Amino acid sequence: MNARPDRRASQRMRVRRWIVATCATLALAHTQAQAVEATVVPVIKQTTAGRYLDAREAYALKQKMGTKAFFVDVRTRYEVAYLGMPTVADANIAYVEHPDDAPWDDKAGRFKLEVNSDFGPELARRMAAKGLGKGDVVIVMCRSGDRSARAANLLSQLGYASVFSVVDGFEGDVATSGPRQGQRVVNGWKNADLPWSYKLDKERMTMTRLSSE
Repeated sequence: MNARPDRRASQRMRVRRWIVATCATLALAHTQAQAVEATVVPVIKQTTAGRYLDAREAYALKQKMGTKAFFVDVRTRYEVAYLGMPTVADANIAYVEHPDDAPWDDKAGRFKLEVNSDFGPELARRMAAKGLGKGDVVIVMCRSGDRSARAANLLSQLGYASVFSVVDGFEGDVATSGPRQGQRVVNGWKNADLPWSYKLDKERMTMTRLSSE
C-alpha cells in the first residue's frame, strides 16, 4: 500500500538533487567564463590546476553557490586577528604559520613561516562536516595570491578537483608607483569593498595548536 507514496518521495528527492547539481554546475560554468585568464597571472601565483578568480569573482561565486562551495582563508591566525576576515569565508585554516620559536628570515624580512602539516586534514574535516568532498568547489584566499596558489597546488595533489585561487587575495598587490607606493592598495578583497569584519567567529577559526613540518 505504501509503495506508490515511497516511489513518489524518491522521485521528488531525485528531482531536488538534480536541481541543486544543475544550479551548482551552471554557477561554476559562469564563473569559469568570467574568471581571471591564466596568461595574466604572475608566475608566483600560478597553480597546476590553472583556475583563478579575483576577489570580486570569488565573492560572486560564493554568493551563487552558497554552502555548495567551501571558501577557506589560508592566512595565519595573527593576520586574520589583526587585519580582519571575509564574512563569507567558511574557515580560517593557515597554510603556513609562525612557530612559537620562529627565527628571523633575513631573505623574507620577517619571522620564519613553516608549512602547517594539518592544513589538508583540517580542511577535509571541515568540508565533510558540511557534506562536501573533493569533487566540490574550493575557493582559496591568502593575503595577495601566492600562498593561496601553493595551498591550491597541495589540494590538487590531494585529489581536489575544483580548486580556485584568489589571485589578488585579501589585501591586494603592492603599488609600484605613485603617492601610495609600497602599500597594498591596487586590488584585493578589502580594496574592492567586499564584506569583511574584524570581529571573528570562533566556529570558523582553527582552534587546535597548528603543527608544522
